[in-house]
Amino acid sequence: MSYLRRRRVLQITAAAAACVGLSGSRTERPVLRWVGSALGAQASLTLDHPDAARARRLLALALAEIDRLDRIFSLQRRDSSVSRLNRDGRLARPPADLVAVLELAARVSGLSGGAFDVTVQPLWRVLAETARDGAPDRREVARAAALIDWRAVDVARAAVVLARPGMAITLNGIAQGYITDRVADLLRDGGLDHALVSLGETRAIGSNPASGHWRVATAAGPLELCDEAVAVSGPPPLGGNPARPNLIDPRAAVSLAAPPNAVVRAPRAAVADALSTALVVADDTARESILAVLPSLGVRAWLG
Repeated sequence: MSYLRRRRVLQITAAAAACVGLSGSRTERPVLRWVGSALGAQASLTLDHPDAARARRLLALALAEIDRLDRIFSLQRRDSSVSRLNRDGRLARPPADLVAVLELAARVSGLSGGAFDVTVQPLWRVLAETARDGAPDRREVARAAALIDWRAVDVARAAVVLARPGMAITLNGIAQGYITDRVADLLRDGGLDHALVSLGETRAIGSNPASGHWRVATAAGPLELCDEAVAVSGPPPLGGNPARPNLIDPRAAVSLAAPPNAVVRAPRAAVADALSTALVVADDTARESILAVLPSLGVRAWLG
């Protein structure tokens, strides 16, 4: 699973501007573009709307939603819901968004035989802290690995509880997709029929009025999106920090040295996000089990 420094091989080619601004498309429609970050990942929004003032109001709402969800999912913010859960082992009255993400994560964990597991955070921490100094201490790795168990996360509306002292979660393999979905839903509910939302993962709303599709470059080649999401997992990008583990197999308690690329297209970005991570980490048997059920979910995947 990817933590803190997950591969971002998506490059938006439908929009050229690098900051908020209005420009005329070939159809003379105003296009509003924004570039920033979400949960530490490069992010961008492309909004195509005939009313520029309405587009700006929707952009403001989208940015507020990103900040709200960052206060729930971020590991970097000490006051986030996830940070407080990790610190105390229990979070009373959890936000509905956290409950929704944890419930989806549990379903993907079950489907993948534990290849996707949000409780891998203690192991990530051990591997990250010792990576520059050589091989990590085997006893520390064993202690961290003993805390990994997605079934030991009790999720309810009243409280989320980590069953074992020292357990911790990370949602970086699913939360960016969830934030992408929430913002896409907000924009569509606000009357926007054409947009490209890329907040760690990418989801298209409708078509690109200028070209008929949203064109996205991935490790598997360019993709054309329309009312669909895509997520990519794989090796770290060129120039990435070699001392940081990128993808971790929670069952074998190791960082994957040469994982494959996985590209997943799905109706929703959170599903694509989690499944792309699971496919990269899974062994051949688990991978076949995942691939077998994807068509029934309206999901397509490529490995390479």
